[in-house]
Amino acid sequence: SGEMVEPIGNQYVVARPVYSENLFGEEHEKVHRCHKTFRDHLRVYFSCSSQKAKRIALGLFPIAFWLPAYRFKDWILNDIVSGISTGLVAVLQGLAFALLVNIPPGYGLYAAFFPVIIYFFFGSSRHISVGPFPVLSLMVGDAVMRIVPDVVGNSTMVNSSTIDEQRVMVAASVTFLAGIFQLLLGALQVGFIVIYLSQSLISGFTTAAAIHVVVSQLKFIFQLNVPGFNKPFGLFLTLENIFGQITKTNIADLITSLIILVVVFVVKEINSRYQTKLPVPIPIELIVTVIAAGISYACNFKEIFGVAVVGKFQAPVAPDMEIFQSCIGDGFSIAIVGFAVAFSVAKVYSIKHDYSIDGNQELVAFGLSNIVGGAFKGFAASTSLSRSGVQESTGGKTQISGLLSAVIVMIVILAIGHLLEPLQKSVLAALALGNLKGMLMQFKEIGILWKKDKYDCSIWIVTFLAAIILGLDLGLAAGVGFELLTVVFRTQFPKCTVLANIGRNDVYKNRKDYKDIYEPEGVMIFRFPSPIFFANISFFKDKLIAAVGFNPLRVLRKRNKALRKIRRMLKNGELQSTGRFQSMDFMSNESDLKTLVEELYQPIDTANLPIQIDWNSDLPPNITVPRIEIHSIILDFSAVSFLDVSAMRVLKETLKEFVRVDVDIYIVGVHDGFLEKLERCEFFDEEVKQSMFFLTTHDAVLHILLKKNLAISPKFKPIKVTIILRRTSVTIISSIQMEDYAVGKAW
Repeated sequence: SGEMVEPIGNQYVVARPVYSENLFGEEHEKVHRCHKTFRDHLRVYFSCSSQKAKRIALGLFPIAFWLPAYRFKDWILNDIVSGISTGLVAVLQGLAFALLVNIPPGYGLYAAFFPVIIYFFFGSSRHISVGPFPVLSLMVGDAVMRIVPDVVGNSTMVNSSTIDEQRVMVAASVTFLAGIFQLLLGALQVGFIVIYLSQSLISGFTTAAAIHVVVSQLKFIFQLNVPGFNKPFGLFLTLENIFGQITKTNIADLITSLIILVVVFVVKEINSRYQTKLPVPIPIELIVTVIAAGISYACNFKEIFGVAVVGKFQAPVAPDMEIFQSCIGDGFSIAIVGFAVAFSVAKVYSIKHDYSIDGNQELVAFGLSNIVGGAFKGFAASTSLSRSGVQESTGGKTQISGLLSAVIVMIVILAIGHLLEPLQKSVLAALALGNLKGMLMQFKEIGILWKKDKYDCSIWIVTFLAAIILGLDLGLAAGVGFELLTVVFRTQFPKCTVLANIGRNDVYKNRKDYKDIYEPEGVMIFRFPSPIFFANISFFKDKLIAAVGFNPLRVLRKRNKALRKIRRMLKNGELQSTGRFQSMDFMSNESDLKTLVEELYQPIDTANLPIQIDWNSDLPPNITVPRIEIHSIILDFSAVSFLDVSAMRVLKETLKEFVRVDVDIYIVGVHDGFLEKLERCEFFDEEVKQSMFFLTTHDAVLHILLKKNLAISPKFKPIKVTIILRRTSVTIISSIQMEDYAVGKAW
C-alpha cells in the first residue's frame, strides 16, 4: 500500500511499492468498459431523431444558423462597403485569371459570380471571398492546353473561335468534375484529407505555381504566339520559345505592362504599410483598369499597335460530359488543392474571429459551387488570399458582403462589361502578376524552415522543384509522396537513446546530456521513441545490440560451442571438476567436434553438469567466450504507440536471445491495451514472461537493485537526495536505504 504525504512548500514525498504491471493490476482493479463495435457506430450513424435531423439541416445550411442572428444595424454598412470593394477586385481578378486558364477573359466573371452565390447558402466561413485563385486557374489551364493545344502557324478567325469554344468546354468540364469529387468527399465525411497537405508542402507548391503563372503571362506581356507545354520540363520549353521570339515583342503591350506592374507594386506596398491609417485599401487595380481601358479606347490601340483586347462577352452553356474521362486526374488534383487552400485561409479567419468551421461542409459548399460554376462555363473556384484580405480588412462581417460582391460582378456582366472590351490583355497579365507578391515572398520561408525543422524544409524544396520540373499535377503528387516518406523515415529511423538516472531521483534522461548521472552497475536503459512495426524492427534490433555492445546470438553460439567442448573434455577426463567452473586443469590436446548448427542457437543446458559455469570467469585454454558486463536491460516503450504482428515476432526472438545469455529484460511505460494485444497474439511463453513489464523505469531499476542485491556494491551508496524545483514544479525526496530493500519497499 502507499500513501501521499501533504506537500511542504514545493516538495512532495511518495511511498509506494515497486510496481510491476502484474502487481499493479492485482492491487488496482480495472473498470470493465464495453467498447463500441463497428456495428454500434453504424447504428448510431444511421439512427434518426428530431434533434439529429435539426443538427444535420443546420450543418448543411449554415446560413440558417448565422442569418437569424445577423445584427442588421451594426453590420450592414460594413458588409456593403466590404462587398463593393471585394466585388471590384473580383471583377478584375476574374478577367486576369481567365488568361491563366487560356480562355477568353469574359468567362472569368462567371467564375467570380456563380460560386459566390452557392457558397453564400452552404459555406461555413464568414470571411473568405470565393472565386478564382491563380494556382487553381493555372491547373485548369494545364488540363485545357493538354486537351486543346495551341495551333502554331497561320489560323483563321473561325479556327481561333472554335479553339476558344473547345477550351471553355474543357475548363468547364474539369471544374464540374472537381466539384463532383469535392461533393463526394464531403458526403463521405473525409474532410480530414487536408491534413495530408502540410503548410510546408502548400507553401512550396504555391510558390512553384507562382513561377508558372509568371512564365504563362509573359506571352501576353510580350504578345507572342507561344504554345503551352503541359508536360515535364514544359516550363523550360515555354521559356525557350519566348526567348526565341523575343524580337517579335509588341512594344506597346510591354511598356503598358511594366508601367502597371510598377504602379501596382508601389501602391500595394503603401496599402500594406499604412493599412491601419487607411479607411479602405486604395483600389489600384480598379484605377489602372479604368485608365488603361480609356486610353486603349481613345487611342484605338487595337488598330494602331495591334494589341490583343478582351473582346465580347459570351453567354454561358452547359459543359460537355464526354471530356470527363480524360480529366479525372486533373479534376481530383484541383479538388484537393482548391479545398486545401480555401480551408487553410478560412481556418485563419475563424480563429481570429472566434467561430468554428466544418471541413466536411466546406467540401460540400465548394463542390456545389464548382458544379454550378462549371455548368455555366466558369472555371474552378477556391479563394484568393488577397481578395479575402480585402473582404475582411474592409469590415466584412458575414457572407452578405460576398453576396454583394457577386452583385457587383453581375452588374459588370449584364450592364457595363462592354466598356472593358478595349482593355489590353497585357494589362490583365500585369494585374495577375501584381497579385503574386505574397506567394513569391514565400521563398523567405526556406531559411526559416531550415533553422526550425530540416524535414519541413526538405518538403518545401522537393515540392517546389517537383512542381517546377514535372508540372503542377505530377509535382503535387510527388510532393505528397515525399512528405509521407519523411514521416516513414522519421519513424523508421528514430533517435534512440541510452538513459541514466539524473540527480539520484526518479528522473531518467539521455546520459550524454547531463553530468550528474547515476547508472547502476550492469544495468542499461534503452529508449526507442517510435512505433515498432515491420519497417523499423530490424533498426530497433541493430540499435539495441549496438547499445549493449554485444550480439546475444553470437554469444549464445559461442557458449553452446564451449559447452559442447566442456562436456566432451569432462567425458574424456581431460578436465578435472573442482565443483565450480572458475579454474580447471587442462590435461591433453582437444579434438575437434562437429556440431549441428541449429543446436548452437538453443538455450544453454547445464543440467547434469557436475560443475557450475561462470561465463565471465577464466576459462580453460582454447575456449574463449565473449564476456558480458550487462545483466539487465530496461526497454523504455513509453513512446511506442503500436506494435504490429511482424515486429512482435522479431521482438520476441530478440528478447529470447538476451534471456538465453542470462540477461534479464524489463519493458516499462507501455500504454493501455499493449499487454492485452500481446496476450491475444500469444506473445508470452516460458522464456518471455509477463512479469518483465513494469510501470515506470524507476520501478524496474529498484526491482533490479533489490533482486541483484547491488546495494552492497562499492559503486552504490545509500543516498537521500532532496531536489527543490522552482515556481510551479514539484520536488521529489527519494531515499534508498538498505532497510528499504529488506522489507521490499520502493522508497
